[in-house]
Amino acid sequence: MVERSIEPGRRPLRRRVLGVTRALSPLPPSSSNRVASDGIGPSVTAFFPPRFFGKTGLMVGRLGLGSSYGLPGREVERAFDHGVNFFLWGSRRRRDFGLGVRNLARTNREDIVVAVQTYTRMASLMEWSVDRALRSLRTDYVDVLCLAWWNGPTPRRIVDAALELRAKGKVRSLMVSCHHRPTFETFIADPSFDALMLRYNAAHPGADREVFPLLGGPNRPGVVGFTATRWGTLLDPRLVPSTEPAPRASDCYRFAMTNPYVDVTLTGPKNAAELDEALCALARGPMDQAELAWMRRVGAHVRDATAKPKRVGLLDLVDRVATSSLCKPKELPGG
Repeated sequence: MVERSIEPGRRPLRRRVLGVTRALSPLPPSSSNRVASDGIGPSVTAFFPPRFFGKTGLMVGRLGLGSSYGLPGREVERAFDHGVNFFLWGSRRRRDFGLGVRNLARTNREDIVVAVQTYTRMASLMEWSVDRALRSLRTDYVDVLCLAWWNGPTPRRIVDAALELRAKGKVRSLMVSCHHRPTFETFIADPSFDALMLRYNAAHPGADREVFPLLGGPNRPGVVGFTATRWGTLLDPRLVPSTEPAPRASDCYRFAMTNPYVDVTLTGPKNAAELDEALCALARGPMDQAELAWMRRVGAHVRDATAKPKRVGLLDLVDRVATSSLCKPKELPGG
């Protein structure tokens, strides 16, 4: 068993290392030839071994699975056999993905990390959303509840509702996701949050300057990186400089996982072939300095080639209106 001390008043979290470090069988014959040629096999996690997820005390594999793109449940279970134990039933709670997580939880609950997201701006709806996830996955708790898409300080009513769920034992840890990097300083300073979810890829490496330097110390929050392929644009040969080879998806995942601050890099495969390519990143290992420089050159070019005027997202607009309404002074009776 692996144990880690955590702050007083919090339930100790335990994770067997077995679930993410045991000997791994080779990929089945249905796997793509490209992955087979890269040699994913018994030591698939040797280059990227499991690690503690910041101060949560959870042990996580370095590659995490997101549910939004329709990966079948049987492939979710196969991913676990190859070192993946972080499962985000996120923006789109796909039923078959959830069945895969449910099957794993039936016999391996202490070996997997289940995360769910809530985008609610109404604190009263949060418990309903979490309870629905618990019923679907047939588990008594989720390891991580992510308060999603807060590009400014999260209102206290939302944080308090999440903390209440943690006190009830329905949630073990709290994570917050954000696209506005300067806001992370506020989240890091708030002891309510155990983990951060941020955009990190070769085209958007700003966290290297604005977030990661703030994470010093052993009691830092866990970090989940998402959009490693920048929604596929880093893989598009039409956007890559003619003098550079186009990255593979596994290159994008390796770029993120090579960063020492990124505990989990999310992948959102839609089928077995895309999962195989993601798993290939674990077998190929960290990037050297030349590879990192290549990815940064490609990333900068892709970012410039796809630059668009910034738009205000719907949730950002809702948050701005809510903040404006709360801050507006009330008019006293009689003028």
